[in-house]
Amino acid sequence: MSSVSLLLLSAGESSRFNFRTKKQWLRVEGVPLWVKVLNKFQKMGMFGKIVITAHKDEVSLFRKFTTVEVVSGGKDRQESIQNGLQKISSEFVMISDIARCDIPLEMVNRLLESRYLGDVIVPYLPVSDTVVVGNSSVNRDEVKLVQTPQLSKTEILKELLKEPKDGFTDESSLFPKESRYFVLGDKRAEKLTFLGDMKTSFCFKADYFGRVSVGNGFDVHQFSREENRDMVLGGVEIDTPLSFKAHSDGDVVIHSVIDALLGGAGIGDIGELFPDSDEVWKNANSMELLKKVANLLHKIGLEVEHVDITIIAQIPRIGNLKMEMKKEIAKVLEIQLWKVNVKATTTEKLGFIGRKEGLGVLATATIQEVDWRNLV
Repeated sequence: MSSVSLLLLSAGESSRFNFRTKKQWLRVEGVPLWVKVLNKFQKMGMFGKIVITAHKDEVSLFRKFTTVEVVSGGKDRQESIQNGLQKISSEFVMISDIARCDIPLEMVNRLLESRYLGDVIVPYLPVSDTVVVGNSSVNRDEVKLVQTPQLSKTEILKELLKEPKDGFTDESSLFPKESRYFVLGDKRAEKLTFLGDMKTSFCFKADYFGRVSVGNGFDVHQFSREENRDMVLGGVEIDTPLSFKAHSDGDVVIHSVIDALLGGAGIGDIGELFPDSDEVWKNANSMELLKKVANLLHKIGLEVEHVDITIIAQIPRIGNLKMEMKKEIAKVLEIQLWKVNVKATTTEKLGFIGRKEGLGVLATATIQEVDWRNLV
């Protein structure tokens, strides 16, 4: 339906959810929750265009999971909607929150079928309990629990959003009362806001499969004899006059581990996250970079299961330092010591490594989805 676009809002901080993983990144049936919601809307085949907002720090991550247009969200709902509407020119726009993660097709149909009956079409749930405001009882037949998605006339909504609106939580509150048209909503469209909401959420009724993915990383650094620069491998300082030519501290072990983790998560490589063209990362402590990556994985619903590392070097000898490396890496990744394996080998004096010009590291990481069953 080319006259209707869909704007999905997924730029929130998930602060009220009170869990290390943001709710939109919890994995359901093998995909992040926001992808599951997006896929369901796409399968409906009702929208000429779909735009999704993401937190400004996650736009590039979202683009690795979908081909629909992803735009940066704003500091609040109004700014996020305004950013998304810049990409939309259709007659109508349906706006939905990712937190309403199980919108039934029948509810969407009711909205679309009523699109000419008001400037904004609003789904609601009736109230069956007694309602008291302050100390006064209210006629419950006049009370509506408003839901999203809501369907608006695009140009009117754009006009209404030009002026700042304090504390608005849905589009219908911007429209004059006489221009709103209400249709029946659905219990399945209730919002996932707090951790406890998972217990009644229709989105988390599927079994948890604990899918595992594997990534690999490979990195090489050339030796240097630069003064006042130490060699660090696996977070451990090595007693040698050698160091590495590198933009950061040159910890080739950690760099390969980072690439393996990012590969297993399917979210790019170390150069994308920490480009050597950015002075922010000059002489950066690679263990701090690893910590950032570990936190990122947790935020998007993944955790490290195992890391296997092979250091390929003629020099220096690091056999007696492998345990120290294991300890440092396990601590940062928050996994058991035995889940980090460090091996060392040579090239039998062949190649640039054999000529003692540098060394290389190969790493393999196993990544697993965060198990949300204990949260439900």
